[in-house]
Amino acid sequence: MPDDPEDDDALLDDALLDEGAVVALAELLGRSRRVVFFTGAGVSTESGLPDFRSSEGIWTRYDPRRLTFEQYVASADVRALHWRMRREFFALGARPNAAHLAVAAMETAGRSLGVITQNVDGLHTDAGSLTVVEIHGTARRITCLGVAPHDGVATGCGWSAGIEWAFERLDAGGADPHCPVCGGLVKSATISFGQALDADALARADALLAAADAVVVVGSSLQVYPAAGLPARAAARGVPCAILNREPTPLDDDVDVVVLGSAAVLLPRAVRTALTGV
Repeated sequence: MPDDPEDDDALLDDALLDEGAVVALAELLGRSRRVVFFTGAGVSTESGLPDFRSSEGIWTRYDPRRLTFEQYVASADVRALHWRMRREFFALGARPNAAHLAVAAMETAGRSLGVITQNVDGLHTDAGSLTVVEIHGTARRITCLGVAPHDGVATGCGWSAGIEWAFERLDAGGADPHCPVCGGLVKSATISFGQALDADALARADALLAAADAVVVVGSSLQVYPAAGLPARAAARGVPCAILNREPTPLDDDVDVVVLGSAAVLLPRAVRTALTGV
C-alpha cells in the first residue's frame, strides 16, 4: 500500500467514486457460491510492484523487444538482462495487500473456487489462496528449457528449482546458469513474449471457469491475449461477470458490473459485505 499520505487520500477518494457499483459487486458476490477471480497487474501494483506498461513500469527500464523467448534462447547477454530484472523484482520485497487477502477470504469461506492470475509474483499464495492458476507462470521458480528450444516451446528435461538456485550460481561467478541434469538453458518459470502458454495451466483455468457461477476480474486491463480471452468467453456464455479496475477495459460493455477504482480499497469492502452483510 502507498506510504504517501496523498496516495492514501487518493485511495479513499476511489472508495467514494461509485458507491452503487460497489454495492452491485457485493450483491453479485453475495448471491454466488462458486466465484472465480481473474486478476492482473492492478492488484500487485498496490503492493508496490510496478506494472509493465505505465510511465513508471518495467518496460521503461527494460526493452521488451529484447526479452522475447527466441532472443533469450539465442543470447547470453539477454539471459543476463533477464536475471538482472528478476533480482530487481524480488528486491522490492512485495507483500500481499488487502485485495489479495479479500480474494483468499472468499475461498476460505467456501464461496470461491479459486483465482486465475496473470501475475507472476506469488502474492495470492502468500495471502492464503489455495487454488491459484498462474496463467503466465511464476517468477519464484526456474525451469529447464532444454538444449535447443524453438518456436516458443520449451523442450526441457523437467528439472525445476527455486529462483534462489540461479541467484546462488550467479553470485558464485556463473555468468549463465544451465540445467544441472541435461545441460539445457534455464529461465524463470514465467511466460516470455513469443513463448507458448502452459497447456496444463490453460486447462486448469478453463475447468475453473466452466464450474463458476460468477467471474470477477480485478486489476486487469484485459489487453494481454490469450489470457484476457478467458473471462471474455465466460461472459459470452452468460456467466455473471464483474470488473474492478482503475481504467475502463474492452470487456466493460459485456459484463454485469463495472467498478472503477482501487482494488485494495474496494474489493475488501465488497467481500466483507458479501460475507457478513455489513
